[in-house]
Amino acid sequence: MASKREASQEELFAAVDDLLGEEPPLPPPAERARLREAAGVTQARLAKVLRSTVQTVKNWENGRSEPRPPRLEAYQRLLEGWAAKYPAPGAAASPQAPALPAAAAPPVPTEAAAAPDVQAQTPAPAPVPVSVPAGSPVEVSEEAGAGAGPAPATEAAAAAPARTARKTAARTATRTPARTAAGPAARTGAVPDPRYAAGPLLVLDGDGTAYGVDGLVLECPARTIPQLVAWTLEQPVGAPALNRNGRPADPLVVLTEQAAVKLGLPARLEGHEQRAGLRLEDDHPAVKQITRAKWKLTRRGFGPWARVYRPAKAGTRQCVQFAILSWGALDPRAWPGVADMDAPQIARVLGLYADRVTTPRGSTAVTGLELMTALRPPTKAVRNEETGAWESGHNPGSLGTDPVDCAPPEAPPEHPLAQGWKHGFIDEEVFQWVRDVDLLDGSEVTLPYALGLDVNAAFLAASSRINVGLNAPEHVLRPTFDKKVPGSWLADLSHIELDPRLPSPFTPSGQAPAGPAWYETHTLAYAQELGHNVNPTEAYIRTESGAYLDPWHDRLKAALLATMADLGVHADMEPAALLAAMERLPAQDPALRAVLAAVKATAKGGIGQLRKRATGLSYTPGERWPALERPTWRPDIRAAIISKARVNMHRKMLKMASAGHFPLAVLSDCVVYPAPTRNPLDLLPYTTSGKPLPGALRLGVAPGLVKLEGVQTMDWAVDLMDQGVNIARIIKGDGHDAALDAGE
Repeated sequence: MASKREASQEELFAAVDDLLGEEPPLPPPAERARLREAAGVTQARLAKVLRSTVQTVKNWENGRSEPRPPRLEAYQRLLEGWAAKYPAPGAAASPQAPALPAAAAPPVPTEAAAAPDVQAQTPAPAPVPVSVPAGSPVEVSEEAGAGAGPAPATEAAAAAPARTARKTAARTATRTPARTAAGPAARTGAVPDPRYAAGPLLVLDGDGTAYGVDGLVLECPARTIPQLVAWTLEQPVGAPALNRNGRPADPLVVLTEQAAVKLGLPARLEGHEQRAGLRLEDDHPAVKQITRAKWKLTRRGFGPWARVYRPAKAGTRQCVQFAILSWGALDPRAWPGVADMDAPQIARVLGLYADRVTTPRGSTAVTGLELMTALRPPTKAVRNEETGAWESGHNPGSLGTDPVDCAPPEAPPEHPLAQGWKHGFIDEEVFQWVRDVDLLDGSEVTLPYALGLDVNAAFLAASSRINVGLNAPEHVLRPTFDKKVPGSWLADLSHIELDPRLPSPFTPSGQAPAGPAWYETHTLAYAQELGHNVNPTEAYIRTESGAYLDPWHDRLKAALLATMADLGVHADMEPAALLAAMERLPAQDPALRAVLAAVKATAKGGIGQLRKRATGLSYTPGERWPALERPTWRPDIRAAIISKARVNMHRKMLKMASAGHFPLAVLSDCVVYPAPTRNPLDLLPYTTSGKPLPGALRLGVAPGLVKLEGVQTMDWAVDLMDQGVNIARIIKGDGHDAALDAGE
């Protein structure tokens, strides 16, 4: 029998470490709060010292969450120091820190004294006059649905028995009026709104646990959809309006598959002709429960994204929106991997998106469109000079409340205005062009690589400071072209000759126009910029215009840059460091990468929704469809954005050509060039001072700058180009389709 081997010191230390690891690394939550109060330190001061938020400190002290490195070690060290100075009653004082006489003991402020009860002592904000008549239904469209503000929080739902001590503490915390969510207000030091203290959304799991942002955990006693609606409106869930004239965001409840089944919903919806038609039948028990409880559904019914509401009462809106994960509410193309995450992680992803963009209102495309309206509300409260009463009035710079028909040449083929129209249609779409291989010269063919560069958020970049029409089109014959006037112009650009090694900027195919055609203002203005006269014979112009999309662009750009920074890619990086950071991106936090994908999809899809096409196998061309009845159905604005994006791309390619670089292919926002190495820094042109050539393609993380899309061999590129294949579509090498254009 072999003798027993003596354990080494390292093994013993490892075993001891394992044993120590079984013990809680921090004192119980209640003791943490006692020590902080004994030291006379407020939660706000502690949060500032630890570079955290007040809500996070509260979570640590009521057991909803635990600190993580590097704050864990710092917090532990602080608590150990306080424990030596302020031992618990009945415990022996630390010899290193003798107890002070009572007269010399520092004051021990309570949390109430340090932070007065916000809800009880702070007067409620003055009500803003509503922009809709009182009592009017809140249902406005299939896309917009209904809206509501949250009702005041109550303690009714807090009576459910706790499953764990952590959930008990969380439920108790929701009864504290002063608790706040760690949203933008908490981070900036602004006073948070207690009406939305629980954050914008909750993710409900199958065991009745609702997870919110920043580690919030609630017990939900609801067993039916009507009970869940009532319970949700009792919680401080929702988000403030993004514009002073806008409406607060309705609370969102996300249902996991288990939660949906528990509430009487099917795990899957099947048997419909298309995904957009997914909804429960009107005779489904869940729908009948909603009706019996005197709640209503929007016209889209109870589908993957549903809204349950009652008409507003005295300006207070009552609405809860639902997202059912197992019904495909979160499209994996826009929310990669999110549907497979656990409930707390889903709450984290959606909460961060809601903080930086807005509370999801449906698909990212629908949310992108709704964000435009939220940032530029169509109405505002105006005072009637005669009666002194507040009334709903037009908000300057917005699209208004009434739908506006497009001009006939701007209409898609199925539109009623397109039926019988024989004078051509505008064709402002993205580039899909491949250079003729006969136009490749020897120096290009001998280069070893074909390198693809992708413009970051090209359509979002094009929406910046873009002047778009705000009113109905006006038909004009023999107009004088004005690049400051948005509209569609009939002109002949077929006489303009450009270098055949570049695509024509006037057509999506890159081929020269064959005769007169309709163009958006930006395309015609670019022809002027290139030195050519433009003499339109006819136009549909819009006399009222403005930078309607500016706040939309600014918010989405900020969201994109903030999320990229969280992923380790910063706007101020040197080019080499940027390339290295981008290579590491696929290995970064999946939750943050999902937020990034959703932000990009929101920008692209929102633009696509401006010209939402008719859908459904039963649709007959020439009939109107629901999207036409909303003010944001504006194909002219979509055409302006895509025209500007295509012109921007051509302008950069023209500047690259001035440095001797001509593209092999272009698809939407991806362009492929012959390259001497796999490194784009060896391709992109620089001035003699070492700065990037002004106006050319430039590496960066901001919208409008470029990143490396993919690299293949030049032989590979030439062979496929000879077959007519657009190599920009597959340059990434993973089946990626760069032609996913503006949301359609």
